[in-house]
Amino acid sequence: MKEVSERERDLPPSVIGKLLQLASESRDVISLSVGEPDFETPLPLIKEVAKISRAYKKNKMNHYSAPQGILELREAIAKKLRRENKVHVSPDEVLVTAGSQEALFAGFLCTLDPSEEVILSNPGYLGYIPAIELVNGVPRYVTLRESEGFEMNPDLIRKAVTKKTRVIVLNSPSNPTGTVLRKKVLEEVADIAVDKDLYIFSDEAYEKLIYDDKKHVSIGSFNGMKEYVATFQTFSKSYAMCGYRLGYAAGPKELIEAMNKSIHYMTLCPPHLSQLLGVKALSLPGKYTEQMRKEYDRRRKFLVKRLNELGLRTGMPEGAFYTFSNISSYGKNSGDFAQKLLQKAKVAVVPGTEFGSGGEGYIRCSYATDYKHIEKALERVERFLKRI
Repeated sequence: MKEVSERERDLPPSVIGKLLQLASESRDVISLSVGEPDFETPLPLIKEVAKISRAYKKNKMNHYSAPQGILELREAIAKKLRRENKVHVSPDEVLVTAGSQEALFAGFLCTLDPSEEVILSNPGYLGYIPAIELVNGVPRYVTLRESEGFEMNPDLIRKAVTKKTRVIVLNSPSNPTGTVLRKKVLEEVADIAVDKDLYIFSDEAYEKLIYDDKKHVSIGSFNGMKEYVATFQTFSKSYAMCGYRLGYAAGPKELIEAMNKSIHYMTLCPPHLSQLLGVKALSLPGKYTEQMRKEYDRRRKFLVKRLNELGLRTGMPEGAFYTFSNISSYGKNSGDFAQKLLQKAKVAVVPGTEFGSGGEGYIRCSYATDYKHIEKALERVERFLKRI
């Protein structure tokens, strides 16, 4: 029997995949595990699909686009970045991709040679590590502490840098903790990148989902950082467009050109229809995203309150749509806790260990779920916790 590559065999198994499969196979399960909006794509975009479909001959959406993305969309993205993020790039410094995950993978592919290192937070987004390891890179971790609000500590980042370090990854607002990095912290990380001549990959997927008057700051907007920062964003969270697979990266021209070259051998180009919808999405008034954000905020406050009442210590997330709860009152094995909760209470959550060793003793709950479902799920959790 022929074998798959050692590279693939060494990828860590995904517990979240098994949980999602179990959840999907049972109608009785309430899922607090999904990391995508439960809202419909904004109506103007749905109407745009019909409009484009009627005019498909003119739009030629059955043909490949340029691998870097259609110029109209890259121009719209560059304007958006200047207006909202104070990140100044030209359309030639923008790469449109099939979701931001593809952009991140291309970024690692173009910055890492075998055994070179990337600094990541632990716990942190589960998609980074496999992408780094698939290109034979090495993740180095900065442990986040609950007592510090799960914020990256620049002093620990500086200590983690070695001669092999090439990239620092920032994720703000964060998945899974919901932390929004303060400007002061970002300034210190920027100093490290300049001092050590490193790239910063700034993953800003949840940039529009922020609460309590917190401010999202793009590190790529800082003076002197244009040659150091690649900004990664997506249409998935802000416009409920996960299935359309549309994201982008913006940064130094030489890096974007290299990533574009690599993308050509992955997907060739992003879906043409999705790119046309992306142009429309960036022209929409902010009310569509704001409606989602307000409802997430309502769910966030309820979920955090109830989790704390149940003895699952939970800080108030500042962004994204996740809570990260300490389960130490009921044991420290996150995987075991999540599995029993699913089997006995029919509630799916994600064990913290899916986000790194620093997530042991925690579970992640998503409030991208209908408010009534969250209420019902917490009733089940309460009964489960009383039994154990």
